[in-house]
Amino acid sequence: MPAFRLLRVVLHLFQGLATCAFVFPLLGHAGRQERIKRWSAKLVALAGVEVRVASRPGVQPAARALIVSNHVSWLDIFVINSIEPCRFVAKSDIRDWPLIGWLCEKTGTIFISRGKLRDVRRIYQGLVASLHAGERVAFFPEGTTAAQGTLLPFHANLFEAAVEAEVPVQPYAVRYADKSGKLHAAADFVGEMTFVESMISVLKSGGMVAHLELLAPIETRADSHRRELADAAHREIAEALGMAEGREASRA
Repeated sequence: MPAFRLLRVVLHLFQGLATCAFVFPLLGHAGRQERIKRWSAKLVALAGVEVRVASRPGVQPAARALIVSNHVSWLDIFVINSIEPCRFVAKSDIRDWPLIGWLCEKTGTIFISRGKLRDVRRIYQGLVASLHAGERVAFFPEGTTAAQGTLLPFHANLFEAAVEAEVPVQPYAVRYADKSGKLHAAADFVGEMTFVESMISVLKSGGMVAHLELLAPIETRADSHRRELADAAHREIAEALGMAEGREASRA
């Protein structure tokens, strides 16, 4: 059964490649966003992942926002895109992933190289321009994936884009559970695990539920500091995930 499901996922990836190559050039922004949303929803479904979205009473998504989330797996991008398509900031390594890397590039992912200050500045200006244009931009401030039950300190640099673009920060909390509600280890994508290994692990998991919680937007002001925004987002996400806050919530 996992082999058959893997074949269906691969075929879906090739369908996405064809759509990006031949259909996207004919569509406007809204049309591409709708295709990304439907394609992402089908991908996570083929992977055996059910997406459940929740929010606290009175919490509504901001129309324009810089979206941040904890980072567990490559699944996170497609779980979020299945609800609200975004332009993601991702590490440059993803560009080399089979099929997925090219798809991410064609759907507007912004790739960033680790440890290169000049690259961070370039990405930052691109984020501000995208936010000014009304696009929803998302990134994972931990900078890498972390095993479930862990929330790493947040890098604060890119939070400055929300201040300059005058948009709120919209936190999401994501976790993957089994049928009994316990965290599902098969979702963890850490260490030296490859994308293919992680995909097979997810397909062999017997199914899981992705719980995506929309948290209250964090408003920005002209005098807001990126570190304060990063710490506030870290607190909100940690609370939603049922974790205690550590001493160091953000990094400059």
